[in-house]
Amino acid sequence: MKRTGFIYDDIFLKHAVPAGHPESPERLSAITKAVHASKISSRLVYEGPRRAGPSEIEAVHDPEYVRRMAGFTGYYDPDTYVSPDSYEAALYASGAVLRALELVKEGRLDRAFCAVRPPGHHAEKDRAMGFCIFNNVAVGARGAQKLGMKRVFIVDFDVHHGNGTQHIFYEDPSVFYFSTHQYPFYPGTGADSEQGAGAGMGATYNVPMAAGSSVKQYLRIYQDLLPPLITRFKPDVILVSAGYDIYTGDPLASINVSEEGIRGIVGGIVSASPSVPAIFVLEGGYATQALGELVVITLEGLLYS
Repeated sequence: MKRTGFIYDDIFLKHAVPAGHPESPERLSAITKAVHASKISSRLVYEGPRRAGPSEIEAVHDPEYVRRMAGFTGYYDPDTYVSPDSYEAALYASGAVLRALELVKEGRLDRAFCAVRPPGHHAEKDRAMGFCIFNNVAVGARGAQKLGMKRVFIVDFDVHHGNGTQHIFYEDPSVFYFSTHQYPFYPGTGADSEQGAGAGMGATYNVPMAAGSSVKQYLRIYQDLLPPLITRFKPDVILVSAGYDIYTGDPLASINVSEEGIRGIVGGIVSASPSVPAIFVLEGGYATQALGELVVITLEGLLYS
């Protein structure tokens, strides 16, 4: 059994959004309720996040953008709402990933799940978008490298392409970005021809998925295609943008992955290099009633795969 952490704090509930917005605090309430009621609850290590410092955020975001968000409230774009407490919640969301990495480095954890909001993978270097303010996984990747984990493999199974993560590392050979996502779909990026540039050529790998794609198609990718890529890259850490909007019936997408599909995806990721630390970070997933159980399934995979 792997020492698996669950990183969470009520600060994430303070990121308020207008009524009816899909990225609501109720998502995390459903997750924490399901985790604490689960059979694996006593086997997890519960930890809080820390607040990411400005220099840690600015490792992937423009300083002027970070300063602008500190004082911004309202709709940044048609999707992304920023409340008076959102900036602080966003600092802690990125800080949760940094704290998980520190616990791994200290030998206290092997793996972790960061139950955070706002999500991050759409956040570009200089702008918020798609519900995301700071790119939590990207901040984590640079934090991991600062801790000595030089080679970072990012897996993104959210139904939407992580345009921000891809663009931040597009020319960086030390960070491999792998994504499956419904395509064509928001945000419009993620064609299979997007493979990196310059020194980073070949370190971006997109697998566009048609609307209606099935569990069988996803498992072929995550159990056959992905593991050799991880093995060849020889990462020091694996960071995962865990988006549960691939779940069948999610109101914002059209992919048909079941509970067992999530189990197979998680198993494919972590079993590729079982000794490599893996940090999963919540992104999307808007079928709130199912979301808690999907995260429990993920935690079971982190514990036992």
